[in-house]
Amino acid sequence: MPVDQSLVGREFPPTSPYPVSVEKVRAFVASTGGEYDGGPVPATFPIVLAFDAMNAFLEAEAIDLFRIVHGEQKFFYERPVVPGDVLTATLTVASLRQIGGNDIIGTASEITDAEGALVCTTTATLVHRGAEA
Repeated sequence: MPVDQSLVGREFPPTSPYPVSVEKVRAFVASTGGEYDGGPVPATFPIVLAFDAMNAFLEAEAIDLFRIVHGEQKFFYERPVVPGDVLTATLTVASLRQIGGNDIIGTASEITDAEGALVCTTTATLVHRGAEA
């Protein structure tokens, strides 16, 4: 069943506040085979929050994760993430089109700090495979 076009422009509730700690950054870097030396937080770290926001969106709309193929991911920064930040992500469905029985869903997640200031925006393209795919 195709995803409903009325989702375009819909904003979903923010994720729970996520405290960024050195330990969490270290675990993130270790998961990619690296070691965190206390330097800058990796530019891809906000994917942790964006993924939580995406999963909440998929659950709210009863879209099966096993039908999702992750396409493009981009990060647009206002400022770097630093340990001590408390961040939330708010996902908006930016676009939706159907191609070959699949839904191509464009999302944008705004990552904000505890004061509500924008830290970065991450965009993603999700391919929702149709029943025949």
